Amino acid sequence: MSRARVVRPGPVLLEGRAWSGRAPVESVEVSVDGGETWAAAELAPADGHRWAWRRFTYTWDAAPGQHLLTARATDAEGGVQPVDQPWNRGGFANNAVQLVPVACLD
Repeated sequence: MSRARVVRPGPVLLEGRAWSGRAPVESVEVSVDGGETWAAAELAPADGHRWAWRRFTYTWDAAPGQHLLTARATDAEGGVQPVDQPWNRGGFANNAVQLVPVACLD
């Protein structure tokens, strides 16, 4: 098993779900360069439940090469999902973004 993904050049629909244990999700940003730059994703309407997951989509114009994709959520209290998780012995409260390697083949 591998988390690596392969796509062809051109539009690729990225989609996922975001959740915050503190407040409703207000926005999601997507990065295709490992967190160097960010772009706003489109959020599905909230379903009215404070603790519900929120669907997001982003259309990425994939170019040939190696990419590191990630997404981060911001909640209504201003909490932003961290790119790097502070270490702790038990691994508790790990809510850092996940990095997914993607190869775009010509």
